[in-house]
Amino acid sequence: MSPIAASDLKAPPAITHNSSVQVVRSTNALPANLLNAARSTLTESFDAEKHVCFEAPGKIYKMEELGFPGRGISETAVSAPFPLFSQSAVAQMRKEVFSQRVLDECRFSSGFVKDTVRGMMPSRAPFTYDAWKSTEVLAAVSAVAGVDLVPVMDMEISAINISVNPTTVTDAEKAASNDRSAFAWHYDSYPFVCVTMLSDCTDMQGGETAVKTASGDIMKVRGPAMGTAVIMQGRYLNHAALKAFGGKERISQITSLRPRFPLAKDESVLTGVRPISNTSDLYTQWTQYRLENLEERIREKLKSERTRESFNRPFDLVATRSWFEENIAYFQATLKELQEVQS
Repeated sequence: MSPIAASDLKAPPAITHNSSVQVVRSTNALPANLLNAARSTLTESFDAEKHVCFEAPGKIYKMEELGFPGRGISETAVSAPFPLFSQSAVAQMRKEVFSQRVLDECRFSSGFVKDTVRGMMPSRAPFTYDAWKSTEVLAAVSAVAGVDLVPVMDMEISAINISVNPTTVTDAEKAASNDRSAFAWHYDSYPFVCVTMLSDCTDMQGGETAVKTASGDIMKVRGPAMGTAVIMQGRYLNHAALKAFGGKERISQITSLRPRFPLAKDESVLTGVRPISNTSDLYTQWTQYRLENLEERIREKLKSERTRESFNRPFDLVATRSWFEENIAYFQATLKELQEVQS
């Protein structure tokens, strides 16, 4: 792959995958044994002491190491896999994902990802949402990311990519598919992503995450095992999930994250998620989160202006114009993502 131009190293990358404006439902048949095993799990409520088993990753790659100093919102580029959820937590999440209600109402398909579950929401997946809104899980992923993070919105908690492998795969097929991606090269729509494995990877080979560096080289990060996770600043890194062999399935959970601080840089877009979402829910939550950020930005600016005036300091024309220009751009970026779709 060719290197990235120096002038583009700090700019937010353009997203071209999943640019369709048509929403398509997935109709792929899933194995009965997979569904029955998931649904037979006894229901539990989320308990951080039982269900969270976080350990810091052995390695965190920095943006500068990959040739992107100053790009993004943190120095963290991508982590090695680290323990996050216990096996009992994974079982609860699988039970929710493969419930009939979720499969009927939340499955989508596109040219980019053939089978994905998105937008389960707390009513359909209470355990999963309690886990991802807990202080323990958010503290863990924020520590790895190097910035205080929260889920972008409820829609982006626990998207599930489903890949069921053929019963047998020959050595020739493995060789032919060497280094091919299960999901195409892409940038994410949101600043950070946490990918958690919900499958048993004991006999699995491959499945690494490939990341393109600024020089054009390809770096591979080992794929996670069941209950472990990888953190990546996916909005700013061109990456792909490589094909995995040896396992019956690859069920991965993707939770997208943004800075908790409303004044932080936020270059989120909806390009990659629009065609695989219930757009009414997506646009409602997008509008609310962006307006909440704007509300906090305005409150902070108003507080600053009142403080300036109380101390009888002169009006700063340049800084004030810059603030308005920045937030007009934020407003326009929000508006740009609200596009008509075909169902």
